[in-house]
Amino acid sequence: MRLLERIRDYWNRQPCAIKHSPAQVGSKQFFAQVTARKYRVQPHVLAFADFGTWKGAKVLEIGCGIGTDAEQFARAGAVYTGVDLSEKSIAIAVARFNTLGLKGTFRAGNAEHLADIVPVERYDLVYAFGVLHHTPDPAEALRQVRRYMDAESALRIMLYAEHSWKAAMIDAGLDQSEAQAHCPLAKRYTEDEIVALLSRTGFAADRIWQDHIFPYQVAPYKEWRYEVEPWFAAMSPAMFQALERKLGWHTLIWAKLRKADSP
Repeated sequence: MRLLERIRDYWNRQPCAIKHSPAQVGSKQFFAQVTARKYRVQPHVLAFADFGTWKGAKVLEIGCGIGTDAEQFARAGAVYTGVDLSEKSIAIAVARFNTLGLKGTFRAGNAEHLADIVPVERYDLVYAFGVLHHTPDPAEALRQVRRYMDAESALRIMLYAEHSWKAAMIDAGLDQSEAQAHCPLAKRYTEDEIVALLSRTGFAADRIWQDHIFPYQVAPYKEWRYEVEPWFAAMSPAMFQALERKLGWHTLIWAKLRKADSP
């Protein structure tokens, strides 16, 4: 089986965050609990995406999953379009918008062939949180994204960090890249590699920084209890934040088209 097919099958078997609520999948309670858990565990997403900024703006999300961030963009008043490789994820995202009375457009397909899925037109924001490190050719995905942007458009993406606490734990056999095991592809990047990837695809970063170390004990977390690992609990909030800034798993990138590459 080709790598891309294995990646699609992996996320179709268990879409990201689908186990973040014990409620019936597709219910209002399910979506509310998934949302609450995501932003409790990953509060940095709120400032990174800055959902309220995009009222009235056209937003294209690459790798929308089951639509948690999509919901926030739509609630903020964005004109939203979401794409995901996983057909099951798209079906749940569509159900989410229907259940919650939100407006948006969803398409299933490969971001490396984005123009075959979404009509090429300008967007104010292209957003991809934790997605491009799962595609075989992220450079091609970014080249596709360029077609939807001009000099005023923003690109906001998150990529996994090579120099991170979690990467060290994975390499030691003490952790895995995703909550579910055996992810077919999860690349990790140094900051220099990110700068190079952006440069060769026509982008320049406005800001790059790291955040997010998962601090909770896994067994209680699976039972909806948020018990912090003792070594993190012993740290002051300032100390833990300093660790996240140096060794966070999420590399957060705000970028735009390079001036020379702008239409």
